[in-house]
Amino acid sequence: MNKIDKLKQEAISLLKELIAIPSFSGKEHKAADKVNTFLQNAGIKTKRKMHNIWAENKNFQAGRPVLLLNSHLDTVRPNDSWQSDPFKPQIKDGKLFGLGSNDAGGSLVSLMAIFRYFYQRKDLHYNLIFAATAEEENSGLHGIESILPELKNIDFTVVGEPTGMKMAIAEKGLIVLDCTAPGKAGHAARNEGENAIINAMKDIEWFHSYQFPRESKLLGPIRMTVTAIQAGRQHNIIPDTCKFTVDIRTTDSYTHEEILEIIQRQVISKVEPRSTRLRPSKIELNHPIVQAAQELQIPLFGSPTTSDQAVIPFPSVKMGPGESERSHTADEFIYLTEIEEGIEGYINLFEKLNKILENQKILNHE
Repeated sequence: MNKIDKLKQEAISLLKELIAIPSFSGKEHKAADKVNTFLQNAGIKTKRKMHNIWAENKNFQAGRPVLLLNSHLDTVRPNDSWQSDPFKPQIKDGKLFGLGSNDAGGSLVSLMAIFRYFYQRKDLHYNLIFAATAEEENSGLHGIESILPELKNIDFTVVGEPTGMKMAIAEKGLIVLDCTAPGKAGHAARNEGENAIINAMKDIEWFHSYQFPRESKLLGPIRMTVTAIQAGRQHNIIPDTCKFTVDIRTTDSYTHEEILEIIQRQVISKVEPRSTRLRPSKIELNHPIVQAAQELQIPLFGSPTTSDQAVIPFPSVKMGPGESERSHTADEFIYLTEIEEGIEGYINLFEKLNKILENQKILNHE
């Protein structure tokens, strides 16, 4: 068995073990233990902070650009539609079933395999850091953000998420709004008061129909969706408040501050953003990692879903085996061939990147 085939086999075996370990956001400690032990058994020195594990390539040298390989350990909770045990990995018809297999276990173990493949290479024109991190699914503060200050001058990142090994060169951000429409309580029989539901309906219609004038070339329009509503306590009282939640998928066409200013001018409801830190991201087409993808004819796209890219403050792309539409679904799976081809695809990409950086270095010295 050659080196690459061995890495593929070990990646799939590790993914089975990780599926069997519940690793909900904030409770990834056992999955982190598994990854930490796996890397140490492979002769790799690791570092740890809370449930985050990271390591540098053996021949890390100052002056070289630093590429961070990142994917997350945590999963969402399984929904009630699962027909099988979400924590019992099963292979059927070439598919590996289990919670987190697709999002983002396949990417995680594939990037680990790639890090091991390049770990001892002396001819790299960039440094590598691999990081398996926590709390991606709940956008928590104790994941990738918590260790960025301890990593060495990151220049760019590959975030492992299921994209069918296409390269997302832009990603939408996210704002979640908690809105409260005002009203005045009264007796329903006498038509007293001011119905907060009616006031909320006016604002909800605005969120539904408003179109921001500027549209992103890569990410399209900003989308605002009302996803929850609560009002009233009993049938004969006109409600004095109506609360609703808005999910906003943002783009590089507007800052989050500009979006909030527009909304607050247009609605009568009190608007409170839960956070504005999950920002849209993009990378320039002339960046070496994008050039490498283009030379390999890897499709480029803008992603509508949010990942840890939103909190990474330097150029990044999102790319990994599996398909986004399988994420968070019942009986989640990934094809074994997707992992195998993903590892090969990553190897080709990083070899091409190395060649591009080598050529740039030669040109800079001429």
